[in-house]
Amino acid sequence: MKLRKIVLFASAMLLSTSAFAWPWSTDMMNQPSIKPQEGAPALFAKRSIPIQGIPTKVANREEAKSLQNPIPVSAASIKKGRYLFKVYCAACHGLTGRADSPISPKLGAIDLTTEYVQDSLSEGWIYGTITFGSVIMPAYGKPAEGGGSNDLSVPERWHVVNYIRNQLVKDAAGSATASAE
Repeated sequence: MKLRKIVLFASAMLLSTSAFAWPWSTDMMNQPSIKPQEGAPALFAKRSIPIQGIPTKVANREEAKSLQNPIPVSAASIKKGRYLFKVYCAACHGLTGRADSPISPKLGAIDLTTEYVQDSLSEGWIYGTITFGSVIMPAYGKPAEGGGSNDLSVPERWHVVNYIRNQLVKDAAGSATASAE
């Protein structure tokens, strides 16, 4: 009888420990998973919106020529562009954009309200000029050595383009009318 109890106890112990080895007891560490940077990246959903801004990668102003403005023209965009223009551009191009600031002639700043700028230059070219600068104009989208406080983000540069192309001439005309009165 004692032997039978020992055999029953041993078999019960063996059965209970083997029950823990069934698939439902698999350790979480050994489960199928995808590690970071493993395999091909998943595609974004069609209606997803990037959270890191608008990707606009060009190496120079010439490459920017064919870019299309990804920010739609709106009152909010023009308002933001006007503000940024006054902060960053008006010192050289004047508040009206007509190169009428005191230092404009010394720097050779161009009149941004001319037909040439408004009709002949593409939005991408204006964006590229803001980003990379020109002969005298500094770059406002390419960080200088050690960084700089004059850097405009990609969307900010496009807001300035919206303002230059869609409202600057009207604001300049309104300013001329107000000063003539």
